Amino acid sequence: MMGQSNMLGEGKKTGGAGTNSLQNAVQTEGKYQYLWDKAGGNYSVSKNVRNVFVMGGGGPGEKITLQNNEFMTAATDKPAPVPGMTSAAKASIGPELGIGSALGNYTAEPVMMLKSCIGNRALGWDLLPPGSPGFNYSNVTHAAYHQAPQHWPQGTPPVVKPGFAWYAGIQYDGDTSRANLVLTNLTTFYPGAKCYEVAGFFWWQGDRDSRDMGLATQYEKNLVRLIKQLRVQYGSPNAKFVTASLGQTAQGATDGGGLILDAMENVANPAKYPEFKGNVAAVYTHPLEHSPGSSGGHYGDDAFTYMNVGEAMGNAMVKLLKGSE
Repeated sequence: MMGQSNMLGEGKKTGGAGTNSLQNAVQTEGKYQYLWDKAGGNYSVSKNVRNVFVMGGGGPGEKITLQNNEFMTAATDKPAPVPGMTSAAKASIGPELGIGSALGNYTAEPVMMLKSCIGNRALGWDLLPPGSPGFNYSNVTHAAYHQAPQHWPQGTPPVVKPGFAWYAGIQYDGDTSRANLVLTNLTTFYPGAKCYEVAGFFWWQGDRDSRDMGLATQYEKNLVRLIKQLRVQYGSPNAKFVTASLGQTAQGATDGGGLILDAMENVANPAKYPEFKGNVAAVYTHPLEHSPGSSGGHYGDDAFTYMNVGEAMGNAMVKLLKGSE
């Protein structure tokens, strides 16, 4: 699971009746009851779906915060500690609970949901996948993978200021490195596991790119590269890929958010990308917003929205997996 703050998750966990919290949704309004153990009077714990979330800002070697390391539950307990990582209980949710429920219903096999992301990152800059070229837009040159700074006047050489350590793709390098650290220490994060298969990728991102028309115009190309690069990097050529749009953006929009939505729907269109037929899906999230909000404002910390989007992403993945059986 990759992306920026939407994937990271800011859905409020606790709050009384009438709030947009998960507590109200589950315990008062009776929604998402797969998260609730009626007999025990508490949140349920999955028997086979493991929820792991590692977070770090920047490239490999940066500090890692372990936000989740337990079998899937909506409880707020602190994750099981791991040497070399700072454990911190996550007081909010992302789409992982909805995703995990769909996967848990689909299979009784051991499943790990592995999230590695942080907020305020652009696919066209921080998360730029390996091999991505630079491009020109409105007399500005934008950096290629591992180039810096982010952009400079077209026709002039790039100039990096002293002390500037960021580069194109640094967050991609870091997020995949942190995911690899989990996978190379598999038993630590999924007790008893000895091997794994990467069956699919979840991507919920685009807010930062939508605010820069240069990046927004390149989003489709970068998303195609991302899908192909992740499959190569993880040795999983048949891994499925599910992406989700920005909730505030309606179909037909022509702004940066509209370009992001069009890009996602295009990559899932087999008429345009035949190689992605049956293995890439796009979730249109605008109808899934529980109350008006935006990706930049984290949907007002509305847990209903995060749950709805998570369920839709999980169900889209299950549909792709079933199609490959």
